[in-house]
Amino acid sequence: MNKYTTDQLIRIMVSLSAEHNIDKLLEQILTYAMEITSCDGGTLYTKDGDFLRFKNMITVSKDIYSSAAKGTLNLPPVPIGRTHVCACSVLDKRMINLPDIYESKEYDFNGAKQYDALNDYRTGSMLVIPMVDEKERVIGVLQLINALSPSGEVIPFDESFEELIYGLASLVAVCMNNQRLSKAFYDLLHSFVQTMVGAIDLRTPYNANHTKSMVHYASRFIAWLNRQRLGWRFPQDAIDPFLMSVWLHDIGKLVTPLSVMEKATRLGTRKEAIEHRITVAILMEEINGLKHPSKKEASDAAIEELKKARETILSADTPGFLNDELLAAIQALSDMTCRNERGEEIPLLTEDEFTALNIRRGTLTAKERRIIESHVTYTAQMLSNVRFEGDYAQVPIWASSHHELLDGSGYPDHRKAEDLPKEVRLLTILDVYDALTAGDRPYKPPLPTEKAFSILESMAEEGKIDSEILAMFKESNAWQKGEV
Repeated sequence: MNKYTTDQLIRIMVSLSAEHNIDKLLEQILTYAMEITSCDGGTLYTKDGDFLRFKNMITVSKDIYSSAAKGTLNLPPVPIGRTHVCACSVLDKRMINLPDIYESKEYDFNGAKQYDALNDYRTGSMLVIPMVDEKERVIGVLQLINALSPSGEVIPFDESFEELIYGLASLVAVCMNNQRLSKAFYDLLHSFVQTMVGAIDLRTPYNANHTKSMVHYASRFIAWLNRQRLGWRFPQDAIDPFLMSVWLHDIGKLVTPLSVMEKATRLGTRKEAIEHRITVAILMEEINGLKHPSKKEASDAAIEELKKARETILSADTPGFLNDELLAAIQALSDMTCRNERGEEIPLLTEDEFTALNIRRGTLTAKERRIIESHVTYTAQMLSNVRFEGDYAQVPIWASSHHELLDGSGYPDHRKAEDLPKEVRLLTILDVYDALTAGDRPYKPPLPTEKAFSILESMAEEGKIDSEILAMFKESNAWQKGEV
């Protein structure tokens, strides 16, 4: 048997601890265990419910190197019971050292004997080691076969190696458990993200594809970027955190009022009140004309003025751009009055309604725009309650900074170029591009790609967004629509 120095054992432990691929990790522990004990063969099983499943099988003298991960090992699982030695090792959490399996009456070795007959082999000594994690759970079994003397003869396994192999096997079990926990956390985090984004989609049909489209652009851009030699690339462990920040960038919209998010016109829900007010005012003028014939002409003139005012209001209550003529017509209504059902003279438009109708571009008032803009503040607050660590530590910062601009004119913190990393700059470009080209916005039609890039390039010239990243994004064709 081999004699390993302390340094060699440390290197083995470091190698096992550093391996993140579970299939390779299992292959490594079997190989190391066989090298340390100088044995000819070995089998590794992992526990799956009430069964042990074959993962790796090696027989050096027969040049057999089979692996379930590579599709070269397809054997039926071993039921965990008292008949098979590997299963007993699991049940009792103990090592089993057999000098010669043919002399053992305690376990069922029919499988091993059939293997021997089919492959012209003779299984002799066997060492079975359970793989026990830090919570004393068995997650697999190492089964080593035929320890060899320096001259190549089959001999019993040296008991002095049992504790060493048991320790290495347990180290692998802990590593596997940690990786499973890490994957479980990863899956939980992604489930949380998908649920939150789905909740935003369920709240409103508008913007339902916005985040998904941005993830689509981001994924395509990163794949393109990593094929180039441009001095900037996304390492593998940085891709998912960035995509996570894209998924979460609008999470604050969960608390944005729908009346603002879905406001398709300048008046929004205010339109109904104005329509009612004008209808009542027209009826009051008609009644006044009927009751007082001498006032009918004045009432008819008032009715025409009200109808004209209604047309002006409806013309202005659109998501489009208001020209100077229409704005002037709205201004003329500022002092116009009408009568309510009690005959009282009241303003035709409230201050709030008049303000809404005077929006030259878009549908939001300054107050409503502040409400919409607050979603990034809420994004930051909500994500601050989630513990992002390691590679994901920057996710909350990236996600909540996508409306910041290089010249400090963005929001909410008016950060400038020196405080905005490339990830945020890219996210901002993705956000603006999709906002310009999206076809599901209630307040505007989608812009063609050429026009969208023209606007983005103007923003870059003004020093608001990163011109180099914009040029890369345009060149990448990642912006092309596709399956989301």
